[in-house]
Amino acid sequence: MTQTAIKAPADVAFSPAVKTIQTRKGSREGYARMEQAHGWRHEVDADLAGRLAEATSFYLATASADGQPYIQHRGGPKGFLKVLDSHTLAFADYSGNRQYITQGNLSENAKAYIFVMDYAHRRRVKIWGTARVVEDDAALMESLMPRGYKARPEQVILFTITAWDTNCPQHIPQKFDAADVAEALAVRDARIAELEAEVAQLKGENEPSV
Repeated sequence: MTQTAIKAPADVAFSPAVKTIQTRKGSREGYARMEQAHGWRHEVDADLAGRLAEATSFYLATASADGQPYIQHRGGPKGFLKVLDSHTLAFADYSGNRQYITQGNLSENAKAYIFVMDYAHRRRVKIWGTARVVEDDAALMESLMPRGYKARPEQVILFTITAWDTNCPQHIPQKFDAADVAEALAVRDARIAELEAEVAQLKGENEPSV
């Protein structure tokens, strides 16, 4: 399916073949109403920007010219996947195992897909679009590199959004980042210590004098 065949953002995923199956299985009418009412979004709004600002991990999917798919994980501190404008996302691509499968795929097939999973809040974001690798813009790479993060940036990946959507939380297990759990436990332990100190003080005040 080519970009010129897309009449609505959802068409990036709802190809004629998909719509045929939706019709056969009884879901096409509901999705058609959704597309007419509001459809999928194709620009970064406050909702998407807020979700991406909290993301510490996402998956980037690409495919070779002959359609062989590949999914690569990318992680970093909150905000490492940055919004450049209403249609463009970007991140510093760190040096890794040097297989360059994603870069090879993008050199012959620009279509790409970002999947962001937020286990703590049981929500996910799906983003369709195109991507390209930028290797010769040191200023851009520096602007995208998280301050103090111990990684070596090798290049930049720019992602142009075609459409994005969210899913319901059904079947998403709730999990929490170790750092967030540690922070919550530290707050709890500090409060316990504070209460224990108050109890000890009250006991001391109420002890009979000799």
